[in-house]
Amino acid sequence: MIYTPATKPTMYFLGVTTAKSSIMKVFPAWAKHLRLGDVQLAGMDFLQHDDPERYRAAVSFIKGDPLSMGGLVTTHKLDVVKACRDLFDHFDPYAQRLGEVSSISKRADGLWGHAKDPISAGLSLEAILDADYWSRTGGELLLFGAGGSSLATTLYLMEKKDPRQWPRAIHVTNRSQPRLDEMRAIHAEINPGIPVRYYLCPRAEQNDAVLAGMPDGSVIVNATGLGKDAPGSPITGAAVWPRDAIAWDFNYRGDLLFMEQARAQREAKRLTLVDGWLYFIHGWTQVIAEVFHIEIPTAGPEFDALSRIAAEVAGRPV
Repeated sequence: MIYTPATKPTMYFLGVTTAKSSIMKVFPAWAKHLRLGDVQLAGMDFLQHDDPERYRAAVSFIKGDPLSMGGLVTTHKLDVVKACRDLFDHFDPYAQRLGEVSSISKRADGLWGHAKDPISAGLSLEAILDADYWSRTGGELLLFGAGGSSLATTLYLMEKKDPRQWPRAIHVTNRSQPRLDEMRAIHAEINPGIPVRYYLCPRAEQNDAVLAGMPDGSVIVNATGLGKDAPGSPITGAAVWPRDAIAWDFNYRGDLLFMEQARAQREAKRLTLVDGWLYFIHGWTQVIAEVFHIEIPTAGPEFDALSRIAAEVAGRPV
């Protein structure tokens, strides 16, 4: 790939279908509100698990171009590190532990890679659940998918929460074994005592079976790209949900079939549906703060203002 040098301070979005993301409309409004000046956001689209040389070309360009400030990485967080580890001068502790980056930024001492998902996932979880949710409901956490966002959610619970604020158990399913093995190894180093069960589920019907065993009040998460990066859902339309559960899809755009499946049983099972919009807000504001070296609060009037601006621009209910 040959990239054209930026003519103004530019942040990049390394994704799959970046032009379809709401951030392309939201970023200019946020930049104006945050007084970032004449800056822009540009998309860089890659295939899932693309040619490593394409990732290297993009990261090398960002590193070497004076007006390229950094970027946010979505689907390619692991692939970027695998292909470009030597191009980064520093990784934050989460990036070192997880072997992924969601944020690329520049400082005086070189190119930095940050893994922001444990922070973004934690902030989103805090907004969804009250402090005594797990102890009050006796629910458990089921994560479909063992990727970075799923691992980030478990790390937040294990490292940041008091035992009284733990789910009774964590369940993780994945279509292939290696990611489950990697997650198990990380958990073995840090897990303070939360029971975790791992399931190899290459077929949606197998995920249905795990879901059927969840107690009432559980939090059920689609942490896969299904519904956004690829059509579909990790479960089938025949899946049976526990009562009083929370259905949380990390995606906020796409066919969102997982949300539709939950909506079909919402009334009968008293389900609460949450999409990935708040995760989107936290994820982007965390990285924008890193790239442009500014402070963006994670709660309070300023964060509420940014959330309101994003909703208005994207046409979502405020």
